[in-house]
Amino acid sequence: MTLTRRGLIGASLAIPLAQEAAAQAGARPLLRIAVPELPPTLEPAKELSNVGTRTTYSMFDTLIRRDFLGAPDGGGSELKPHLAEAWERAGPQELVVRLREGVRFHNGDLLTAEDVVYTFTAPRMFGERPLMPEARSYFATLASVEALDARTVRFRTRVPDVLLEQRLASWASWIVNKRAYEERGFEGFALDPVGTGPYKLKRLQRDQLIALDAHDDYFMGRPTARGVEFRQVPELAARVAALQSGDVDLITNVTPDQAVTLRGAAGIDVRNVVLANVHVLTFDERGPQMGDKRIRQALGLAIDRQLLIDTLWDGKAVVPPGHNYPEYGQMFLQGRALRYDPEAARRLLREAGYSGQEITYRTMPNYYTNALRAAQVIVEMWKAVGINARLQVVENFNQMRADGQQVGNNSNSTRLPDPLGALWVSWGPASWFQKSGAFATTAEFNAAGQALEGETDPAKRKALFERMLNAFEDAAPGTVLYQPAEFYAVRSVVRWRPTTFYFIDLRPDNLAFG
Repeated sequence: MTLTRRGLIGASLAIPLAQEAAAQAGARPLLRIAVPELPPTLEPAKELSNVGTRTTYSMFDTLIRRDFLGAPDGGGSELKPHLAEAWERAGPQELVVRLREGVRFHNGDLLTAEDVVYTFTAPRMFGERPLMPEARSYFATLASVEALDARTVRFRTRVPDVLLEQRLASWASWIVNKRAYEERGFEGFALDPVGTGPYKLKRLQRDQLIALDAHDDYFMGRPTARGVEFRQVPELAARVAALQSGDVDLITNVTPDQAVTLRGAAGIDVRNVVLANVHVLTFDERGPQMGDKRIRQALGLAIDRQLLIDTLWDGKAVVPPGHNYPEYGQMFLQGRALRYDPEAARRLLREAGYSGQEITYRTMPNYYTNALRAAQVIVEMWKAVGINARLQVVENFNQMRADGQQVGNNSNSTRLPDPLGALWVSWGPASWFQKSGAFATTAEFNAAGQALEGETDPAKRKALFERMLNAFEDAAPGTVLYQPAEFYAVRSVVRWRPTTFYFIDLRPDNLAFG
């Protein structure tokens, strides 16, 4: 058969029409999502990034669910029962969790307390040498996890932990199937995982496709799509073209300028949210010229963050007052701000004896939206205060963190609505920055953070946070740029809302068609 150009166009147009007809008839469509990058594995406590979690979030569940969509901005913090039907404090250092009855994994196994214990204990993520040390950092206070019976689990912490329930609803807390993990081992499970989520793995083609099938025994109800395809499409122009042609239903990492264009397209919606995440620059204390904190402080003072937002983000991103966010509630520190002060930057450079030595800013072009464009502008801002800055584009984090690193880009997420779930997780003793030596001036910062972990009095906790934040900003191992806005473009027939995390929540209560 010969397919003409007219036939090809007709075929592509028929795809969305067929999807809409299927939705109206009650049949479940296939949801197709184009993303710039796919995770190499699907181990949920290993792929703790924007790339990994947007896929694994629909494959795994937590014991407790944070109700992000309970707030209009997609950043709600209320906790709801999920795999756990109930939980109770048995003391300041003990939480007893009762599991929901009848929950089934993708392989048909019933969820039991043993699966929960296996998820959190050695050798996976809790112990002296866990497989995933980054995941362990989310549970730095955990002392033990034990099954009391088939549906009851007791968590004990080494200090009183006011955030334990939030931890169990957050990153690294997705429950895995013990039997499948032990049979397949770490590498095998990472490529063929078994969770309880609404979708289960069908096929993983590295750097190309992750295809999921509906898990029809899902405890929240039958999934609304028969399957989901996450397709890797690195170039934004190609993602936009795929959406416009009807080849995909949803695209991520849309830049603000493209969002303006797509808002006028028939049958396409643009949905955006300010993320519980900040883009940051990292200043490696081991790098040439970077051992003097005055130079690191000057690099931060020379950045006009609001100009970046106005020119690159269509005014939709936000400059927070440092690692300090309103969602902290009573822990939020009023009256603080990130300073833009070029004259103060010049003064610090003079005091440090800086005389024009080259400072290299390494960035990846596509991992973070607007990363390269922001880097190009920032380099010019630094040059304006006398910094001999050079931009170097690299392909991955290994290249960014190779010997001689001075400045790099990164992002820090607010995993819990508390400083311990943001600044402390990202920069504390278990972080790459401290373990590598990139953040070395840590004594005051660590003392305040470790005291905060076990403090329960609200006023004392707030004072410890202020002490920790002051120490961080004085040491200046990095600086916040802004909270980015994440733009999604989606076919209007797809009823779905984004959250303030990169999670793409496809549970039945957040995905419908028609």
